[in-house]
Amino acid sequence: MSSYIWVKNFHIVVITVSIVLFILRFFWKWANSPIAQKRWVKIVPHIIDTFMLISGIWLVIITHFYPFSSQGSWLTEKLFGVIIYIALGFMALGSGKNGSRSQKTRWVAFILALGCLYLIVKLAMTKVPLLMG
Repeated sequence: MSSYIWVKNFHIVVITVSIVLFILRFFWKWANSPIAQKRWVKIVPHIIDTFMLISGIWLVIITHFYPFSSQGSWLTEKLFGVIIYIALGFMALGSGKNGSRSQKTRWVAFILALGCLYLIVKLAMTKVPLLMG
């Protein structure tokens, strides 16, 4: 049981760092800050997200909450939420084809991504599915 607490806390820390980096990267890009072009800003989020994925898989193994099962329906919704969040994050941070994505589109994607994060966190905390109940 002690490994569960350690892995869960590690997972929460990397999630928090990932969210903070997402918000910072969005505002750096919006403000045309030179920080947004730094090498570490492009690499560190991928490392953090890899740790998040590994710790998430580790939690699935420890808890036996499996997605696409009746016991893990909340986790299935959470995974779909993560996929939607990634797509919205890509829209908020990416330039689009030939750098053509508008600031309005980026802002809408950013706000929707934050809303998606809220639902993901709610699912993780309550373990009560919103759609597949």
